[in-house]
Amino acid sequence: MNRAYLGEFEEIVLLTVAALDGNAYGVVLTHEIAEQTGRSVRLNQIHSALQRLEEKGMVKSDMGEPTAERGGRRKRLYSVTAYGQRTLQQVREVRENLWSRLVKPFNLAIDL
Repeated sequence: MNRAYLGEFEEIVLLTVAALDGNAYGVVLTHEIAEQTGRSVRLNQIHSALQRLEEKGMVKSDMGEPTAERGGRRKRLYSVTAYGQRTLQQVREVRENLWSRLVKPFNLAIDL
C-alpha cells in the first residue's frame, strides 16, 4: 500500500479539520483538540502541523472575511483536500484491520 506517513498529532489535526468542515482555524482547532484529547495544546503546535499538512497537500487554506471580534482581521480557514480525505480513509482502514485481528480483545477499562 502506497500511502503518506502521518504522525499521530498530524492525524488528530487532520481529523479535526475534517470534523469542523470548513470552519477550522488555529484557535478553534487548539480548543477542539484539547477538549477531545485532554491534551494541553499550544497554538504554535497547531500551526506547525497545519503547515506540514499543507505542504503534503492534505489541507488547503483560504482567508476568511474580516470579523469585528478580531479587530477587522481575517482568519485563515483550513479544509481537507481530496488527498487528505483518501489518507484519512487509508489510516482508518489500517487501524480497523489491526483491531479486527486481535484474537482476544483486551479490556480497555482496566486501571493501571
